[in-house]
Amino acid sequence: MPYDLGIPGQLTLALAPDLVLLGGAMALMLVAAWGPESAARQRTVGIGALVLCVAVLAMVIAVAIRQPSAANGVIAVDGFRWAADALFLLAAIIAIALSIDYNPREGILAGEAHVLTLFATGGMMLMAAARDLMVLFLGIELMSIAVYAMVGLNRRSPRAAEGSLKYFLLGAFATAFLLYGIALVYGATGSTNLAEIGERIAALGLSRSPMLLVGIALLLVGFGFKLAAAPFHMWAPDVYEGAPTPISGFMAAGVKAAAFAAFLRVWLEAFPGVYTEWHKAVWWLAATTMVVGNIIALQQKNLKRMLAYSSIGHTGFILVALAAGTPQAATAFLFYLFAYTLATMGAFAVIIAVGQSGGSGDRIEDFHGLWHSNPGLAVAMMVFMLALLGFPVFGGMGFFAKWYVLQAALQAPAPQTRLAIILVITSTISAGYYVWVVMVMFMKQRATDALRIPPMPAMTRWVVTASVALILFFGVYPEPLVRLARASTAVGIAPVDGGPASTAALQGQ
Repeated sequence: MPYDLGIPGQLTLALAPDLVLLGGAMALMLVAAWGPESAARQRTVGIGALVLCVAVLAMVIAVAIRQPSAANGVIAVDGFRWAADALFLLAAIIAIALSIDYNPREGILAGEAHVLTLFATGGMMLMAAARDLMVLFLGIELMSIAVYAMVGLNRRSPRAAEGSLKYFLLGAFATAFLLYGIALVYGATGSTNLAEIGERIAALGLSRSPMLLVGIALLLVGFGFKLAAAPFHMWAPDVYEGAPTPISGFMAAGVKAAAFAAFLRVWLEAFPGVYTEWHKAVWWLAATTMVVGNIIALQQKNLKRMLAYSSIGHTGFILVALAAGTPQAATAFLFYLFAYTLATMGAFAVIIAVGQSGGSGDRIEDFHGLWHSNPGLAVAMMVFMLALLGFPVFGGMGFFAKWYVLQAALQAPAPQTRLAIILVITSTISAGYYVWVVMVMFMKQRATDALRIPPMPAMTRWVVTASVALILFFGVYPEPLVRLARASTAVGIAPVDGGPASTAALQGQ
């Protein structure tokens, strides 16, 4: 049975996993700095970070089972927050496990690399928990500053330095939009608490307030950058290509999931009363992102850049659920993010396994004839590509992820028919690059001078195997995960409340 914590109890229990994670990260930072950099030290810190993440994940599950509830505090205590935390910790566990094998190979011996992942995860957890715009901003900055440094960890790589600088400069620019948006929303409503903002918009009739609408528009721009939604996606390909491969996967999966979790909570808790005003902007953002991401991905020869544009396309797919704005859409959102995280992190794990020291192995031509030299890796990569495509059976839960988003869009009070059609068309376009990777692995001959693929390290093998197993298992039996996602969508709100006229105005969009 749920029980009410009250404000002091809410803050203590709700922040307990975050505090344990950040406290452990600071302790590991001391361990990392307590001596010269070495492969052994970075591995020790990495193992400690893995143990810490698993412990915090167990704590999140334990707190979620107790079902605490709370009123309008600044920290959310609901199923959506705990489900999002579990997703972030899963992405962090995979990224750290991959980094333990990858970093020594690339000469990245600083144990702080794993500590930065922990700090970024702490910021992500705070973003999902924030029911106040100022708390949300603190979470975004904690995550962003850590990720800026993570992108440039390989100090010997010019691409890493370029990607880190671009991400930092554009991130600072986007932060200004967020701050100005928060200031204008506060000026219009007199509050930064999400629930109070929603109540005051309804009570004071602020749905047409120019100050509020401009503030929402600025927030949308800031979130658009964090999501890498078109046209705010310019940084993503260079950053994903230049960053260490485990960090590219972590950004494509975990950082994107955190931005979406915060976006969904802010939009559906604070701004349901202005749904008809922001819906068109989100509609066009989703449509543009789906088209731009999938079409440009067709032209890529570098697999990391291709996956960067692929992630942009998936941002558009997930935005379709936000445009629907219903409890069913929130359920589809969580299920989609779980499938996307496993498939994306698994694909980057295969890139690590195929690669060599110096950053090679991320070109599509490096995968030519992979079936003939390493059939296990070829089959795993096929599953990940087909899962991202949403192919039935062999794509596992990736098919159901897109199916549930389509259902949510079509069964909303104002059905998003045109968005659903664009989703289907762009998913078909994405087959041009996902199936191409599968084709070159199975149907091309491996070049005689191709690099020999080394034996797969233990951690990387574990990530690849577990990701394939989970994708295929939930592709056959998705019901447990669907029930869990449905039970966790406490923020789902049916926001179309403008009566028949507003509903009719949104029909078909």
